[in-house]
Amino acid sequence: MSEAREVNGSQKKAPMREVLAEAAFQLYLERGFERTTVDDIVARAGVGRRSFFRYFPSKEDAVFPDHESCLADMTAFLDTASDERDAVEAVCDAARLVLRMYAANPEFSVQRYRLTREVPGLRTYELSVVRRYERTLAGYLRQRWSGATDGALRAEVVAASVVAAHNNALRAWLRSGGDGDAEAAVDHALGLVRQVWGGAAQAPPAVAPDDVVVMVAPKGAPMWRVIQQVETALRDD
Repeated sequence: MSEAREVNGSQKKAPMREVLAEAAFQLYLERGFERTTVDDIVARAGVGRRSFFRYFPSKEDAVFPDHESCLADMTAFLDTASDERDAVEAVCDAARLVLRMYAANPEFSVQRYRLTREVPGLRTYELSVVRRYERTLAGYLRQRWSGATDGALRAEVVAASVVAAHNNALRAWLRSGGDGDAEAAVDHALGLVRQVWGGAAQAPPAVAPDDVVVMVAPKGAPMWRVIQQVETALRDD
């Protein structure tokens, strides 16, 4: 994971959270997740047991030490997004923050992906994290589309689409062992979401009663006459 950095010619110690997460992950790879205990982790890190629980509520949390900060970054990004910006583009750009987090450390990301495939509990935990990202994106879209027809529904659907597209490309890259251009793959996947939901396809404004045309035609009326009456009604409106 992270390595000690050179600062003014001397090494600066990594933050304790990173030290614990790195010790935990090394042990998970060496012994397996189930056979590793918290006591094993703190012994490897050279700290007390209380230090572990100060940073991580459980062993599962130590596998995903970077998601909390990424969620915070995503929230901050959306909070500062301009209301004049295309909402779908904004959530697509927010999703790219997750990709960049994974791509910053490909070796660790690939190893973690393989570990989560082997341990059902970690897979369940990962899905809960994915759902938190989705809720964050949906919350932003609901706010942008409040008052629009089906705005809340569209927010949920678009957020789910963004997460699904992003994760499809990301996981393909992880399965490949980190080969190829992950950013290009994610851009392509999110491009499909923008094509379907972006721009003019965004939630329309609520329809006012005055904008609705109601027409009554007698049963058995020829279709050409019905169409003619509809066209006339729309022109007169």
